Amino acid sequence: MFLQAPIERPNVTHVLADALREAIVDGRIRAGSRINEVRLSSELNVSRTPLREALMHLSAEGTVESLPRRGFFIRGLTIEEFENIYSIRAILDPQALRLTGIPEQQRLDKLEKLNRQLIAAKSAARRIELDNAWHLELLTECPNRVLVDLIRQFMGRTRRYELALLREGRNAEITASEHKRIIAALRDRDLSGACVALRKNMESGRAPIIHWLKDRESAQA
Repeated sequence: MFLQAPIERPNVTHVLADALREAIVDGRIRAGSRINEVRLSSELNVSRTPLREALMHLSAEGTVESLPRRGFFIRGLTIEEFENIYSIRAILDPQALRLTGIPEQQRLDKLEKLNRQLIAAKSAARRIELDNAWHLELLTECPNRVLVDLIRQFMGRTRRYELALLREGRNAEITASEHKRIIAALRDRDLSGACVALRKNMESGRAPIIHWLKDRESAQA
C-alpha cells in the first residue's frame, strides 16, 4: 500500500496531491514507478476523478510525468534538477519586490499575521502553503504579473524539495525569523535591505536540501 490511510478530508484533490508528494519524498512511492490509478483509488477510497486531478497537478509541477497511453510515472528527486530550479527564486523574488516597492502598513501587518500562522502550523504541507502565501502577499502589488506568475510556477517546482527539507527537521521558526527581517527592513522603508534579506531567505534552504539529497542517493545506491 502506497499511503498510510484513506483520505477523508475536504478539498480532496489538494489533500491527495499532498499525500502523494509526501509518499514520493519519503520513498513509499519509488522514482520511475507507474501509478496504478485503479488500485490507488481503491486503497484511498476515493474516485478516480479527484485522483487524476491530483496527478495532473503533480504533473504540472514536475513531480510526475504523464506519458500518452502509458499513464503517470514518478519522477525522482535529483541534485541536478534541484540546483537548476532552486536558485531561480533567489533572482525572481527580490526583483519582484524591487518593482513592488514598500508595502502599506496594512499589508505588513498581514505578513506578520501569516508569519505567526506559519510558526503555529503543525504539518510540513501546511507550513509550505503558508510560506508560499506569505511570499505572494509580499508581492501582491507587483506590477509585473508575468514575473509573479513565474514565481508561482517555481513554487510548484520546488514544493517537493521544500517538503523534504521540512520533514528533515527544518524549523519553521528559522523561516519566520527570516521573514521578520524582511518585514523590519520594509517598516524602516529600506527596500534595498529588504531585497537582500529576501534573497538570503530564498537561498537558506539550499545547503540542507543538497545534504539530504546526497544522503538519499547514498542510501539508494
